[in-house]
Amino acid sequence: MNEKIQAPTVRVFIALAPPDDAKDELAEALRPAYDAYPTMRWNRIEDWHITLAFLGEVSTATIPLLREPLAHLAETRRPLRLALRGAGCFDERVLWSGIDGDLDGLHLLAADVRAVIRDCGTAFEDRPLRPHLTLARARRDDPACVGQVAAGLASFSGRPWHAERLHLVGSNFGRGPGPIRYRDIEAWDFRGSR
Repeated sequence: MNEKIQAPTVRVFIALAPPDDAKDELAEALRPAYDAYPTMRWNRIEDWHITLAFLGEVSTATIPLLREPLAHLAETRRPLRLALRGAGCFDERVLWSGIDGDLDGLHLLAADVRAVIRDCGTAFEDRPLRPHLTLARARRDDPACVGQVAAGLASFSGRPWHAERLHLVGSNFGRGPGPIRYRDIEAWDFRGSR
């Protein structure tokens, strides 16, 4: 019998994902930076997301506890109208794109997601939401490139789009030494009235 052995823990977060055409638009604006700074650790475009709550390493037994409450929350919410706008950096090493649009709705959704997590008895670090999409990290020996790329993207203004799904995401599937990979554990459509 060939059984798949499941890891006892998984790194988990809850997020929104921009649609492919919005990500493609930003990737096109980043093309000169990709060419100019190939040694930056660029996140894969398919992994771009807006984190609402980061749970960190949790027991795999936590996942079933979150599914029904998160599904119910998504069912009651309407899609959020958002856009990717500008850029900046955290700690001089992390490059991000900013989020624009219904930021009040985004903060409310994040607060409700975090309440669901607490109600499920899951401990996590409840940091203030700073809506962004992480694009890359600079290598320790060349942090200046992040500021240069951010300055070049400062005037970027992406087209508006609707965030229509809530994603429960696991990271580092496979747990190898390579780059972090993300995979939806589950995702739910927002079904509230538009």
